[in-house]
Amino acid sequence: MRQVEGLWDRRTSTAPSEKPFEARRRRPLKRPNLLFILADDLGWGDLGCYGSLHIRTPNLDRLAAGGIRFTDAYSASPWCSPARIALYTGKNPGRFSAGLEEPLQTRADGNGIPHDHPTLPSLLRDAGYRTAMFGKWHCGWLPWYSPVKIGFETFFGNLDGAMDYFTHIDTLGQPDLYEGESPIGMDGYYTDLITDRTVDYITDANPNEEFYIQVNYNAPHWPWEGRGDRDIAERIAEDVRNKTNFFPLLHVDGGSVAKYSELVETMDEGVGRILDALDSTGRAEDTLICFCSDNGGERYSFMWPFVGEKGDVQEGGIRVPFITRWPAAFDAGQCSDGHHNTTDWTATFLDAAGAKADPETPMDGQTLLPWLVDGEDHPAHDLFWRVSSQGALRRGTYKYVVDGRDKAVMGNWPLVPGTRHYLYDLSGDGRERADLAKHKPELLASMRAEWERINAELLPYPPEHRGVPQHPNPTLATPTQPAVSRAD
Repeated sequence: MRQVEGLWDRRTSTAPSEKPFEARRRRPLKRPNLLFILADDLGWGDLGCYGSLHIRTPNLDRLAAGGIRFTDAYSASPWCSPARIALYTGKNPGRFSAGLEEPLQTRADGNGIPHDHPTLPSLLRDAGYRTAMFGKWHCGWLPWYSPVKIGFETFFGNLDGAMDYFTHIDTLGQPDLYEGESPIGMDGYYTDLITDRTVDYITDANPNEEFYIQVNYNAPHWPWEGRGDRDIAERIAEDVRNKTNFFPLLHVDGGSVAKYSELVETMDEGVGRILDALDSTGRAEDTLICFCSDNGGERYSFMWPFVGEKGDVQEGGIRVPFITRWPAAFDAGQCSDGHHNTTDWTATFLDAAGAKADPETPMDGQTLLPWLVDGEDHPAHDLFWRVSSQGALRRGTYKYVVDGRDKAVMGNWPLVPGTRHYLYDLSGDGRERADLAKHKPELLASMRAEWERINAELLPYPPEHRGVPQHPNPTLATPTQPAVSRAD
Protein backbone atom coordinates (compact mmCIF):
# COMPACT_ATOMS: atom_id res chain seq x y z
CA MET A 1 0.00 0.00 0.00
CA ARG A 2 1.49 3.34 -1.05
CA GLN A 3 1.79 5.86 1.79
CA VAL A 4 2.65 9.56 1.64
CA GLU A 5 4.08 11.06 4.85
CA GLY A 6 2.04 8.77 7.06
CA LEU A 7 -1.14 9.02 5.03
CA TRP A 8 -2.78 6.09 3.34
CA ASP A 9 -3.51 5.39 -0.27
CA ARG A 10 -6.82 7.15 -1.01
CA ARG A 11 -7.90 4.21 -3.17
CA THR A 12 -8.64 2.38 0.10
CA SER A 13 -11.14 3.35 2.80
CA THR A 14 -9.06 2.68 5.91
CA ALA A 15 -5.67 3.71 7.20
CA PRO A 16 -3.09 0.94 7.75
CA SER A 17 -3.50 1.17 11.53
CA GLU A 18 -7.31 1.00 11.51
CA LYS A 19 -9.53 -2.03 11.87
CA PRO A 20 -13.16 -2.42 10.79
CA PHE A 21 -15.63 -1.38 13.43
CA GLU A 22 -16.83 -4.00 15.89
CA ALA A 23 -18.95 -3.24 18.93
CA ARG A 24 -17.64 -4.09 22.38
CA ARG A 25 -21.10 -5.48 23.29
CA ARG A 26 -21.34 -4.08 26.78
CA ARG A 27 -22.71 -0.78 27.98
CA PRO A 28 -20.77 1.40 30.41
CA LEU A 29 -22.12 1.62 33.94
CA LYS A 30 -22.01 5.42 33.95
CA ARG A 31 -23.80 7.76 31.59
CA PRO A 32 -21.24 9.88 29.73
CA ASN A 33 -20.39 13.52 29.55
CA LEU A 34 -21.31 14.72 26.06
CA LEU A 35 -19.15 16.91 23.85
CA PHE A 36 -20.05 17.82 20.27
CA ILE A 37 -17.47 19.81 18.29
CA LEU A 38 -18.66 21.35 15.04
CA ALA A 39 -16.39 22.82 12.38
CA ASP A 40 -17.76 25.30 9.84
CA ASP A 41 -17.52 24.45 6.12
CA LEU A 42 -14.78 21.83 6.57
CA GLY A 43 -14.36 19.55 3.57
CA TRP A 44 -14.46 15.74 3.76
CA GLY A 45 -10.76 15.45 2.96
CA ASP A 46 -9.43 18.36 5.04
CA LEU A 47 -8.06 16.31 7.95
CA GLY A 48 -4.91 14.23 8.03
CA CYS A 49 -6.89 11.15 9.03
CA TYR A 50 -9.09 11.66 5.94
CA GLY A 51 -6.15 11.88 3.58
CA SER A 52 -5.38 15.59 3.41
CA LEU A 53 -2.16 16.12 1.49
CA HIS A 54 -1.30 19.53 2.94
CA ILE A 55 -3.22 20.20 6.19
CA ARG A 56 -1.73 18.78 9.39
CA THR A 57 -4.25 17.90 12.09
CA PRO A 58 -2.40 15.83 14.73
CA ASN A 59 -5.00 16.37 17.45
CA LEU A 60 -8.02 15.37 15.37
CA ASP A 61 -5.97 12.46 14.08
CA ARG A 62 -5.34 11.55 17.73
CA LEU A 63 -9.07 11.73 18.41
CA ALA A 64 -9.76 9.41 15.49
CA ALA A 65 -7.05 6.98 16.57
CA GLY A 66 -8.73 6.77 19.97
CA GLY A 67 -12.17 5.98 18.64
CA ILE A 68 -14.12 5.51 15.41
CA ARG A 69 -13.62 7.32 12.10
CA PHE A 70 -16.64 7.23 9.80
CA THR A 71 -16.23 7.31 6.04
CA ASP A 72 -19.93 7.64 5.16
CA ALA A 73 -21.23 10.22 7.63
CA TYR A 74 -23.51 13.04 6.51
CA SER A 75 -24.86 16.37 7.53
CA ALA A 76 -28.64 16.68 7.52
CA SER A 77 -28.28 19.61 5.12
CA PRO A 78 -25.64 21.09 2.82
CA TRP A 79 -26.39 24.48 4.41
CA CYS A 80 -25.15 25.64 7.81
CA SER A 81 -28.26 26.93 9.60
CA PRO A 82 -30.55 24.07 8.51
CA ALA A 83 -27.89 21.57 9.63
CA ARG A 84 -27.70 23.20 13.07
CA ILE A 85 -31.49 23.27 13.40
CA ALA A 86 -31.45 19.53 12.62
CA LEU A 87 -28.83 18.83 15.29
CA TYR A 88 -30.65 20.67 18.08
CA THR A 89 -34.13 19.38 17.23
CA GLY A 90 -33.39 15.92 15.81
CA LYS A 91 -35.71 16.75 12.92
CA ASN A 92 -35.41 17.42 9.24
CA PRO A 93 -34.86 21.18 8.94
CA GLY A 94 -37.69 21.40 6.40
CA ARG A 95 -40.14 20.97 9.28
CA PHE A 96 -39.33 24.53 10.39
CA SER A 97 -39.77 27.77 8.49
CA ALA A 98 -36.26 28.81 9.54
CA GLY A 99 -34.94 25.63 7.90
CA LEU A 100 -36.20 26.80 4.50
CA GLU A 101 -33.76 29.68 4.35
CA GLU A 102 -30.46 28.55 2.90
CA PRO A 103 -28.80 29.94 4.92
CA LEU A 104 -30.92 31.72 7.56
CA GLN A 105 -30.82 35.50 7.06
CA THR A 106 -34.21 36.90 8.10
CA ARG A 107 -33.96 38.51 11.53
CA ALA A 108 -37.55 38.33 12.69
CA ASP A 109 -39.92 36.42 14.92
CA GLY A 110 -40.83 33.13 13.27
CA ASN A 111 -37.33 32.56 11.89
CA GLY A 112 -35.71 30.34 14.50
CA ILE A 113 -36.21 27.24 16.63
CA PRO A 114 -39.59 27.67 18.40
CA HIS A 115 -39.12 28.33 22.12
CA ASP A 116 -41.53 25.62 23.18
CA HIS A 117 -39.99 22.92 20.99
CA PRO A 118 -38.04 20.22 22.86
CA THR A 119 -34.37 20.31 21.91
CA LEU A 120 -31.23 18.34 22.58
CA PRO A 121 -30.02 20.84 25.22
CA SER A 122 -33.41 21.25 26.90
CA LEU A 123 -34.00 17.50 27.14
CA LEU A 124 -30.49 16.90 28.48
CA ARG A 125 -30.85 19.76 30.95
CA ASP A 126 -34.10 18.24 32.20
CA ALA A 127 -32.28 14.91 32.58
CA GLY A 128 -29.77 16.51 34.96
CA TYR A 129 -26.99 17.57 32.58
CA ARG A 130 -25.30 20.96 32.73
CA THR A 131 -25.52 22.46 29.26
CA ALA A 132 -23.23 24.95 27.53
CA MET A 133 -22.55 26.28 24.05
CA PHE A 134 -19.43 28.08 22.88
CA GLY A 135 -19.24 29.56 19.39
CA LYS A 136 -21.55 30.03 16.42
CA TRP A 137 -25.34 29.79 16.87
CA HIS A 138 -27.03 30.80 13.55
CA CYS A 139 -30.52 29.62 14.47
CA GLY A 140 -32.25 32.99 14.92
CA TRP A 141 -31.59 36.41 16.42
CA LEU A 142 -32.39 38.27 19.59
CA PRO A 143 -34.78 39.26 21.03
CA TRP A 144 -36.67 36.26 19.69
CA TYR A 145 -34.06 33.47 19.60
CA SER A 146 -30.81 32.47 21.28
CA PRO A 147 -29.10 29.33 22.62
CA VAL A 148 -30.28 30.26 26.12
CA LYS A 149 -33.91 30.07 24.99
CA ILE A 150 -33.62 26.43 23.85
CA GLY A 151 -31.90 24.97 26.89
CA PHE A 152 -28.24 26.01 26.98
CA GLU A 153 -27.57 27.29 30.48
CA THR A 154 -24.27 28.86 29.44
CA PHE A 155 -23.55 30.58 26.14
CA PHE A 156 -20.57 32.50 24.80
CA GLY A 157 -20.41 33.17 21.09
CA ASN A 158 -21.99 34.81 18.06
CA LEU A 159 -25.51 34.67 16.66
CA ASP A 160 -24.96 35.29 12.93
CA GLY A 161 -23.74 32.87 10.28
CA ALA A 162 -20.32 34.50 9.98
CA MET A 163 -18.14 36.75 12.10
CA ASP A 164 -14.80 38.48 11.71
CA TYR A 165 -12.16 36.67 13.75
CA PHE A 166 -10.75 39.91 15.25
CA THR A 167 -13.35 42.69 15.17
CA HIS A 168 -16.22 40.27 15.91
CA ILE A 169 -18.61 42.02 13.52
CA ASP A 170 -21.29 40.05 11.69
CA THR A 171 -22.45 40.07 8.07
CA LEU A 172 -24.26 43.39 8.63
CA GLY A 173 -21.15 44.97 10.11
CA GLN A 174 -22.59 44.92 13.64
CA PRO A 175 -20.87 43.67 16.83
CA ASP A 176 -21.85 40.04 17.37
CA LEU A 177 -20.24 38.63 20.48
CA TYR A 178 -22.45 37.62 23.41
CA GLU A 179 -22.25 36.31 26.94
CA GLY A 180 -25.64 34.72 27.44
CA GLU A 181 -27.95 37.26 25.80
CA SER A 182 -25.79 40.28 26.66
CA PRO A 183 -23.46 41.82 24.08
CA ILE A 184 -19.82 42.03 25.18
CA GLY A 185 -16.63 43.52 23.84
CA MET A 186 -13.50 41.41 23.96
CA ASP A 187 -10.17 41.35 22.20
CA GLY A 188 -8.84 38.13 20.74
CA TYR A 189 -8.82 35.71 17.83
CA TYR A 190 -12.23 34.04 17.78
CA THR A 191 -11.03 30.44 17.39
CA ASP A 192 -8.85 30.89 20.48
CA LEU A 193 -11.65 32.57 22.45
CA ILE A 194 -13.96 29.61 21.81
CA THR A 195 -11.25 27.18 22.89
CA ASP A 196 -10.42 29.22 26.01
CA ARG A 197 -14.03 29.25 27.19
CA THR A 198 -14.47 25.54 26.53
CA VAL A 199 -11.31 24.60 28.41
CA ASP A 200 -12.29 26.83 31.35
CA TYR A 201 -15.74 25.25 31.50
CA ILE A 202 -14.34 21.71 31.55
CA THR A 203 -11.74 22.63 34.16
CA ASP A 204 -14.28 24.31 36.45
CA ALA A 205 -17.11 21.78 35.98
CA ASN A 206 -18.48 20.01 39.03
CA PRO A 207 -17.00 16.48 38.92
CA ASN A 208 -20.28 15.09 40.29
CA GLU A 209 -22.37 16.47 37.40
CA GLU A 210 -22.42 15.37 33.78
CA PHE A 211 -22.20 18.03 31.10
CA TYR A 212 -23.22 18.51 27.50
CA ILE A 213 -20.96 21.00 25.75
CA GLN A 214 -21.60 22.19 22.20
CA VAL A 215 -18.44 23.70 20.67
CA ASN A 216 -19.17 25.47 17.39
CA TYR A 217 -16.02 26.78 15.78
CA ASN A 218 -16.36 29.47 13.13
CA ALA A 219 -13.26 28.00 11.47
CA PRO A 220 -12.49 27.43 8.69
CA HIS A 221 -15.32 29.70 7.45
CA TRP A 222 -14.46 32.99 5.73
CA PRO A 223 -13.15 35.66 6.17
CA TRP A 224 -9.74 34.13 5.56
CA GLU A 225 -7.91 35.44 8.62
CA GLY A 226 -5.21 33.63 10.54
CA ARG A 227 -3.84 34.69 13.90
CA GLY A 228 -1.48 37.19 12.27
CA ASP A 229 -4.01 38.82 9.95
CA ARG A 230 -5.42 41.62 12.07
CA ASP A 231 -4.64 44.00 9.19
CA ILE A 232 -7.09 42.08 6.98
CA ALA A 233 -9.77 42.43 9.65
CA GLU A 234 -9.14 46.17 9.82
CA ARG A 235 -9.43 46.47 6.04
CA ILE A 236 -12.72 44.55 6.07
CA ALA A 237 -14.03 46.78 8.86
CA GLU A 238 -13.10 49.85 6.82
CA ASP A 239 -14.97 48.45 3.81
CA VAL A 240 -18.00 47.99 6.06
CA ARG A 241 -17.80 51.56 7.34
CA ASN A 242 -17.30 53.07 3.89
CA LYS A 243 -19.75 50.72 2.17
CA THR A 244 -17.16 50.18 -0.56
CA ASN A 245 -17.81 46.47 -0.84
CA PHE A 246 -21.14 44.70 -1.32
CA PHE A 247 -20.35 41.97 1.23
CA PRO A 248 -16.92 42.54 2.84
CA LEU A 249 -17.06 39.58 5.21
CA LEU A 250 -17.45 37.17 2.27
CA HIS A 251 -13.82 38.05 1.47
CA VAL A 252 -13.93 37.12 -2.21
CA ASP A 253 -10.65 38.97 -2.77
CA GLY A 254 -8.63 36.93 -0.28
CA GLY A 255 -7.64 33.55 0.99
CA SER A 256 -5.56 30.70 -0.38
CA VAL A 257 -5.08 27.00 0.21
CA ALA A 258 -2.25 27.85 2.59
CA LYS A 259 -4.38 30.33 4.55
CA TYR A 260 -7.28 27.88 4.71
CA SER A 261 -4.87 25.26 6.04
CA GLU A 262 -3.82 27.69 8.75
CA LEU A 263 -7.43 28.16 9.85
CA VAL A 264 -7.96 24.40 10.08
CA GLU A 265 -4.69 23.81 11.90
CA THR A 266 -5.49 26.50 14.49
CA MET A 267 -8.84 24.82 15.13
CA ASP A 268 -7.02 21.49 15.46
CA GLU A 269 -4.75 23.05 18.05
CA GLY A 270 -7.85 24.14 19.97
CA VAL A 271 -9.29 20.64 19.84
CA GLY A 272 -6.01 19.39 21.28
CA ARG A 273 -6.34 21.77 24.23
CA ILE A 274 -9.90 20.55 24.83
CA LEU A 275 -8.77 16.92 24.78
CA ASP A 276 -5.97 17.77 27.20
CA ALA A 277 -8.51 19.42 29.54
CA LEU A 278 -10.57 16.24 29.56
CA ASP A 279 -7.43 14.24 30.36
CA SER A 280 -6.28 16.54 33.14
CA THR A 281 -9.70 16.50 34.84
CA GLY A 282 -10.03 12.72 34.60
CA ARG A 283 -13.10 12.94 32.35
CA ALA A 284 -11.73 11.53 29.10
CA GLU A 285 -12.75 7.91 29.75
CA ASP A 286 -16.38 8.79 30.38
CA THR A 287 -16.89 11.47 27.72
CA LEU A 288 -18.63 10.75 24.42
CA ILE A 289 -17.10 13.12 21.87
CA CYS A 290 -18.26 13.79 18.33
CA PHE A 291 -16.42 15.95 15.83
CA CYS A 292 -17.75 16.80 12.38
CA SER A 293 -18.39 19.61 9.93
CA ASP A 294 -21.76 21.33 9.69
CA ASN A 295 -21.84 20.69 5.93
CA GLY A 296 -19.54 20.19 2.97
CA GLY A 297 -16.60 22.42 2.21
CA GLU A 298 -16.33 25.65 0.26
CA ARG A 299 -13.80 27.50 -1.94
CA TYR A 300 -10.47 26.14 -0.64
CA SER A 301 -11.72 22.83 0.77
CA PHE A 302 -10.58 19.41 -0.38
CA MET A 303 -13.45 17.00 -1.05
CA TRP A 304 -11.81 14.43 -3.31
CA PRO A 305 -13.01 11.99 -4.53
CA PHE A 306 -16.42 13.67 -4.32
CA VAL A 307 -17.99 16.41 -6.42
CA GLY A 308 -20.22 19.24 -5.29
CA GLU A 309 -19.70 21.56 -2.35
CA LYS A 310 -21.59 23.46 0.35
CA GLY A 311 -25.19 24.03 -0.79
CA ASP A 312 -25.24 20.95 -3.05
CA VAL A 313 -26.76 17.52 -2.34
CA GLN A 314 -23.95 15.85 -4.23
CA GLU A 315 -21.54 14.09 -1.90
CA GLY A 316 -19.16 17.04 -1.60
CA GLY A 317 -21.94 19.13 -0.10
CA ILE A 318 -23.29 16.67 2.47
CA ARG A 319 -20.68 14.02 3.29
CA VAL A 320 -18.55 15.21 6.18
CA PRO A 321 -15.59 14.03 8.25
CA PHE A 322 -17.03 12.49 11.42
CA ILE A 323 -15.09 11.14 14.39
CA THR A 324 -16.42 9.80 17.67
CA ARG A 325 -14.64 8.64 20.81
CA TRP A 326 -15.95 7.18 24.06
CA PRO A 327 -13.21 5.08 25.69
CA ALA A 328 -15.62 3.52 28.18
CA ALA A 329 -17.71 2.15 25.31
CA PHE A 330 -15.74 2.08 22.02
CA ASP A 331 -12.46 0.41 21.16
CA ALA A 332 -9.80 2.62 19.65
CA GLY A 333 -8.45 2.62 16.10
CA GLN A 334 -11.63 1.69 14.26
CA CYS A 335 -13.21 2.73 10.97
CA SER A 336 -16.78 2.30 9.74
CA ASP A 337 -18.68 2.90 6.52
CA GLY A 338 -22.03 2.73 8.29
CA HIS A 339 -24.02 5.72 7.05
CA HIS A 340 -25.90 8.15 9.27
CA ASN A 341 -26.63 11.85 9.50
CA THR A 342 -26.85 14.66 12.03
CA THR A 343 -30.29 13.81 13.43
CA ASP A 344 -29.16 10.28 14.27
CA TRP A 345 -26.60 11.73 16.67
CA THR A 346 -29.24 13.86 18.37
CA ALA A 347 -31.09 10.62 19.17
CA THR A 348 -27.82 8.88 20.09
CA PHE A 349 -26.81 11.56 22.59
CA LEU A 350 -30.22 11.35 24.25
CA ASP A 351 -30.01 7.56 24.40
CA ALA A 352 -26.52 7.66 25.92
CA ALA A 353 -27.77 10.08 28.58
CA GLY A 354 -30.84 8.00 29.40
CA ALA A 355 -33.05 10.88 28.25
CA LYS A 356 -36.21 10.50 26.22
CA ALA A 357 -37.47 12.48 23.25
CA ASP A 358 -40.84 14.17 23.64
CA PRO A 359 -43.46 11.71 22.28
CA GLU A 360 -45.50 14.68 21.03
CA THR A 361 -42.63 15.79 18.80
CA PRO A 362 -40.91 12.61 17.55
CA MET A 363 -37.48 12.95 16.02
CA ASP A 364 -36.47 11.94 12.52
CA GLY A 365 -33.15 10.47 13.61
CA GLN A 366 -32.49 7.01 15.04
CA THR A 367 -30.19 6.20 17.92
CA LEU A 368 -26.99 4.46 16.88
CA LEU A 369 -26.13 3.04 20.31
CA PRO A 370 -27.65 -0.43 19.77
CA TRP A 371 -25.26 -0.74 16.81
CA LEU A 372 -22.25 1.03 18.29
CA VAL A 373 -22.42 -0.45 21.79
CA ASP A 374 -24.69 -3.50 21.86
CA GLY A 375 -23.54 -5.11 18.63
CA GLU A 376 -26.87 -5.01 16.81
CA ASP A 377 -26.95 -4.63 13.03
CA HIS A 378 -26.43 -1.19 11.59
CA PRO A 379 -29.83 0.57 11.53
CA ALA A 380 -30.83 0.31 7.89
CA HIS A 381 -32.70 3.53 7.29
CA ASP A 382 -32.96 5.90 4.37
CA LEU A 383 -31.20 9.26 4.60
CA PHE A 384 -33.11 12.21 3.14
CA TRP A 385 -32.02 15.63 1.91
CA ARG A 386 -33.89 18.51 0.37
CA VAL A 387 -32.84 21.99 -0.64
CA SER A 388 -34.80 24.45 -2.73
CA SER A 389 -33.43 23.19 -6.05
CA GLN A 390 -32.42 19.58 -5.34
CA GLY A 391 -33.17 16.53 -3.28
CA ALA A 392 -31.55 13.19 -2.48
CA LEU A 393 -32.18 9.89 -0.71
CA ARG A 394 -29.56 7.33 0.26
CA ARG A 395 -30.55 3.68 0.74
CA GLY A 396 -27.69 1.29 1.37
CA THR A 397 -25.05 2.10 -1.23
CA TYR A 398 -27.57 3.65 -3.63
CA LYS A 399 -28.39 7.31 -3.90
CA TYR A 400 -31.34 8.91 -5.66
CA VAL A 401 -30.97 12.54 -6.74
CA VAL A 402 -33.66 14.87 -8.09
CA ASP A 403 -32.23 18.04 -9.59
CA GLY A 404 -34.41 20.93 -10.70
CA ARG A 405 -31.58 23.16 -11.85
CA ASP A 406 -30.54 23.85 -15.40
CA LYS A 407 -28.09 21.14 -16.33
CA ALA A 408 -25.27 20.87 -18.82
CA VAL A 409 -24.66 17.40 -20.24
CA MET A 410 -20.92 17.92 -20.21
CA GLY A 411 -18.55 20.76 -19.50
CA ASN A 412 -19.90 24.07 -20.79
CA TRP A 413 -22.46 22.61 -23.15
CA PRO A 414 -25.65 24.70 -23.29
CA LEU A 415 -27.77 24.46 -20.16
CA VAL A 416 -30.98 22.51 -20.60
CA PRO A 417 -33.96 23.30 -18.32
CA GLY A 418 -36.02 20.63 -16.60
CA THR A 419 -36.09 18.31 -13.62
CA ARG A 420 -33.94 15.18 -13.74
CA HIS A 421 -33.90 12.02 -11.66
CA TYR A 422 -30.64 10.15 -11.16
CA LEU A 423 -29.57 6.92 -9.46
CA TYR A 424 -25.99 6.24 -8.37
CA ASP A 425 -24.21 3.37 -6.65
CA LEU A 426 -21.84 5.07 -4.21
CA SER A 427 -19.94 1.87 -3.50
CA GLY A 428 -18.10 2.28 -6.79
CA ASP A 429 -19.09 5.73 -7.98
CA GLY A 430 -18.53 8.27 -5.27
CA ARG A 431 -18.24 10.99 -7.91
CA GLU A 432 -21.84 10.37 -9.00
CA ARG A 433 -21.12 10.13 -12.71
CA ALA A 434 -22.65 6.80 -13.77
CA ASP A 435 -26.43 7.28 -13.81
CA LEU A 436 -28.07 3.87 -13.33
CA ALA A 437 -31.64 5.14 -13.61
CA LYS A 438 -32.48 3.27 -16.80
CA HIS A 439 -30.80 0.07 -15.59
CA LYS A 440 -32.63 -0.11 -12.26
CA PRO A 441 -36.04 1.47 -12.91
CA GLU A 442 -37.79 -0.33 -10.04
CA LEU A 443 -35.23 0.82 -7.48
CA LEU A 444 -35.37 4.33 -8.88
CA ALA A 445 -39.17 4.36 -8.63
CA SER A 446 -39.10 3.04 -5.06
CA MET A 447 -36.53 5.57 -3.85
CA ARG A 448 -38.23 8.41 -5.70
CA ALA A 449 -41.57 7.51 -4.11
CA GLU A 450 -40.01 7.50 -0.65
CA TRP A 451 -38.33 10.85 -1.25
CA GLU A 452 -41.63 12.35 -2.40
CA ARG A 453 -43.44 10.87 0.62
CA ILE A 454 -41.05 12.53 3.05
CA ASN A 455 -41.00 15.73 1.02
CA ALA A 456 -44.80 15.95 1.28
CA GLU A 457 -44.50 16.01 5.09
CA LEU A 458 -42.26 19.09 5.04
CA LEU A 459 -43.07 22.75 4.68
CA PRO A 460 -43.13 23.90 1.04
CA TYR A 461 -40.65 26.43 -0.21
CA PRO A 462 -42.32 29.73 -1.09
CA PRO A 463 -42.35 30.27 -4.88
CA GLU A 464 -40.34 33.48 -4.49
CA HIS A 465 -37.52 31.64 -2.68
CA ARG A 466 -34.32 32.64 -4.44
CA GLY A 467 -33.16 29.04 -4.79
CA VAL A 468 -36.34 27.63 -6.35
CA PRO A 469 -35.83 26.85 -10.05
CA GLN A 470 -38.08 29.03 -12.16
CA HIS A 471 -39.58 26.40 -14.43
CA PRO A 472 -42.41 23.85 -14.23
CA ASN A 473 -41.45 21.26 -11.63
CA PRO A 474 -44.12 19.35 -9.68
CA THR A 475 -41.80 18.33 -6.85
CA LEU A 476 -39.43 21.24 -6.40
CA ALA A 477 -41.01 24.40 -7.78
CA THR A 478 -44.09 26.34 -8.70
CA PRO A 479 -44.45 26.94 -12.47
CA THR A 480 -43.44 30.47 -13.43
CA GLN A 481 -40.92 31.14 -16.18
CA PRO A 482 -38.30 29.31 -18.24
CA ALA A 483 -35.35 28.14 -16.17
CA VAL A 484 -32.64 30.65 -15.43
CA SER A 485 -31.43 29.43 -12.03
CA ARG A 486 -27.97 28.30 -11.05
CA ALA A 487 -26.80 26.38 -7.99
CA ASP A 488 -28.01 27.92 -4.73
